[in-house]
Amino acid sequence: MKRIESFNVDHTKLEPGFYVSRIDGDITTYDMRAIKPNTTPLLTNSEMHSFEHMFTTIIRNGSMSEKIIYFGPMGCQTGFYLCVRNSDNVQTVAEVEKTLNDILEHNGEMFGNSEIECGNYRSLDINNAKKVAKNYLNVFNGLNVYEK
Repeated sequence: MKRIESFNVDHTKLEPGFYVSRIDGDITTYDMRAIKPNTTPLLTNSEMHSFEHMFTTIIRNGSMSEKIIYFGPMGCQTGFYLCVRNSDNVQTVAEVEKTLNDILEHNGEMFGNSEIECGNYRSLDINNAKKVAKNYLNVFNGLNVYEK
């Protein structure tokens, strides 16, 4: 069986950061690595889920809304994938930073926080979304700090 590309990356050398993971035609996949692989603490399900709801909603309503293909957590609990069509790296970086700040500044309810809107709405917590946003913003800005 053909080995998938992500298994060819030496995860012992990956650091938290924002990387172009792969380019498939007009789609760029970004690796939003929040935590160094195979270290602790890993992102909890509630942290990943809560951040996913907030980040996805905000970025899909931003200036790049028509370009966003997918945003979701990595199964290894160390970050997220962002897939963008016709990506301009400068625009994408700016939009990701804006989205992280928008999460931190959000004073309303968690997006999609109901039984009708989500298959596991009880695991959502706005404070977890903000915690992940704050920690990743530190990584994104080169501070490489993860607060428990």
